[in-house]
This record gives sequence, C-alpha cells and structure tokens, in this order.
Amino acid sequence: MKIKLSAIRVLIVAAAVCAIFIFPTGSSANHQWGNYHWARTSNPFTVKLGDSVSTAWDAYLATASSDWSVSQVLNTTIIGSNGTSVRKCTPTAGRVEICNTTYGRNGWLGIASIWASGDHITQGSVKMNDTYFNTTTYNTPAWRRLVMCQEVGHTFGLDHQDENFSNTNLGTCMDYTNDPDGGQQGASNEHPNSHDYAELESIYQHLDSTTTVGFSAGQSGQDIDTNDQREWGQAIRANNAGRPILFERDLGEGRRLFTFVYWAEEPRGNRPD
Repeated sequence: MKIKLSAIRVLIVAAAVCAIFIFPTGSSANHQWGNYHWARTSNPFTVKLGDSVSTAWDAYLATASSDWSVSQVLNTTIIGSNGTSVRKCTPTAGRVEICNTTYGRNGWLGIASIWASGDHITQGSVKMNDTYFNTTTYNTPAWRRLVMCQEVGHTFGLDHQDENFSNTNLGTCMDYTNDPDGGQQGASNEHPNSHDYAELESIYQHLDSTTTVGFSAGQSGQDIDTNDQREWGQAIRANNAGRPILFERDLGEGRRLFTFVYWAEEPRGNRPD
C-alpha cells in the first residue's frame, strides 16, 4: 500500500509540474468575457469595421483588420463610415464603428463599447483618444497598434489574457503592458497571438439559427453617447491595480451595453476613477 501511495504522489507532483509549463500563471488560456458572441449561421463570418478614423489612424485600423482576419472562424472588412460624428461614434446594427478624436483628459486611451441582446453581440464602437495619443508618451506606432488591436478584439467577444501592467509581455495585444513594443519586457504586444485565435475558435465553435452580423434593424440604446463615462453603467470588474476596466449597463428587455476601458497612466490626482 505504501508503494502504491508513493507512486500516486509522484504522479500527482508530475502532473502539477506539467500543468505549470502547459498553463503558465501569467496568462489565461480562456479569455472570453461571458458567453457573448456574434450570432451567425456559418463560419467563417465577416464583421464589418466602419472607418470613421482620420488618415493618421488608417494604417493601424488596416493592421488590426488584417491581424484578426487570420482567424479561422472570422474575417473582417473595412467599409466606409456610417456618417456618425466621431465624437459620438454612433454604431450601426450588425457592424463595428471605429472612431478617433480628442475626447479630452478623461483618463482613457481607448474604449470598446459592445451592445448585446441576450448572449448575442449586435453592434459595437471603438474610440481612440487623441488627447493622449498626441502626447510624447503615446504617440508611437506600438501604442497605436496595441490599443487599436485590443479594443477591436473586444468586439468579437475576447477578454484580456492578463491585466497586470508590470508582468512580462505575453506577446499579444490582449495583454496589458507599459511596454507595447517589448523593448524592455521581451515580446511585442502589438498583434494577436495563437491563444487569441484558439479562443476565437472556441467561442465560435457552435453555429446559431439566426444572425446578428450585418443586421439592419435598429438596436435599443444605439444613440448612447459612450464618450460620457456616466453612460457606461456599473463597473463590474477592475484590474490588479483596482481600476475599473469593464462596465455594464442594463438597457432592458435582455439588452446590455458593455464598455471595456484601456486607461492611460496618469498621476492619481489627474485622472477620474
């Protein structure tokens, strides 16, 4: 009996050691937020990205679109703006609108707002805040690629792989960092990685009987001004530093608005909480 118990203990220890290497503690192999996804009847499907950005951002939107289209289950295509004011960045049902302007010193670099009906994403908007991207700290290709890539990724149902700014870079734009090009932390966080594509395959492994992609009917709450933090609803999750990074607003009748926030690093006294 003692020999058998010892053998079992050896196997348990060996399994634990293997788990450490297979599932590193600094990242998450499961980074879907809830069960939210675009409804569609076949794979791959195509999410339209409305180009309401300035020429300074066109290349970064193009890179994000190309990067996410590497996925086996979804493609993206850039289409013309829906004519929205870039400050309001009003979305259109069935697609994601991408905007940039000087949104002010409100503390955030970028936000992704996603409308959902039940578990199904129905529309989204992404905003890049030039108030910060026009500063020396953030006016770099690496920062622009990281934040654009991450906020667009949220609109597909992806969450962060890691939310600690000081951890070693995981090599994905779905990882928080203070060093997006990896000059000091070893890996660039400017593009998706294999975990992101695997997670998309997991999210979209089943098909739906209907579709919300390209759906043309109006969606309750589409006129909400997400530039106003008071419109985001309640904070439902914070990062390791205690800052709220995901907000939820109940729109009634099973509809919800979710807003992911990528905060700029500012002195505590100069940023909203």
